[in-house]
Amino acid sequence: MNYQKEIIDGGQAQQHAVSRTFTGRVMSYMAAALAISGIVAYLFGTDMDMLAYLINFETGSLKTLAWVAMFAPFGLVLLMGMGANKLSASTMLIVFIAFSVLMGISLSTIFLIYTMGSIYLTFAVTAITFGIMAVVGYYTQTDLSKFGGILRMALIGIIVAMVVNFFMQSAMMDYIISMIGVLVFTGLTAYDMQKIRQIGMQVEEGTESESKLALLGALTLYLDFINLFLFLLRFLGNRN
Repeated sequence: MNYQKEIIDGGQAQQHAVSRTFTGRVMSYMAAALAISGIVAYLFGTDMDMLAYLINFETGSLKTLAWVAMFAPFGLVLLMGMGANKLSASTMLIVFIAFSVLMGISLSTIFLIYTMGSIYLTFAVTAITFGIMAVVGYYTQTDLSKFGGILRMALIGIIVAMVVNFFMQSAMMDYIISMIGVLVFTGLTAYDMQKIRQIGMQVEEGTESESKLALLGALTLYLDFINLFLFLLRFLGNRN
């Protein structure tokens, strides 16, 4: 009996070790993507020559690159999610890098709207909040799957409300949407991290499949972080 218990305990320890390695890889991909987006956003948002590639200063209209940066990331997310079985891990990595660059270009406009200090402050608050919830999600023994469905439904509600408010232009509704958005993406961070930990305990280390799943996990956490940052920026950001 003790021998069987040792085998079971050893297997579980191996699973946890693989899960930690997998989660570390996911976090590395996510951190690299955030760094790429941050650098690109800063370059385009603070350099008028770079900004000229996005905006026609004479007419105030957006140029082609700006439109591509706005809409192409959605297509790349769908490509990675729906085409994961067909794409190789190296191709998915290239797509993920391209997504990070385009997101950086898209996010560069925040430097035109908000002060530099408030952007840095909001990023720090986002990083701390994200880090706390990621740790909670990874180590909690509570099954968060039942909350996942609720959070996804709330996310759909937020998207619908944002579309409606685009036409209504209600400051009160914008405040409520931002508040709910912060709560939703704070919860999704913990939920997604728990899911990544569970996936890590089932993957086969060193395989093509593991690399793809790590990239998909990084994409999920990246989106959680960015959306949390943008919703917090509505509260903490001081406009220029």
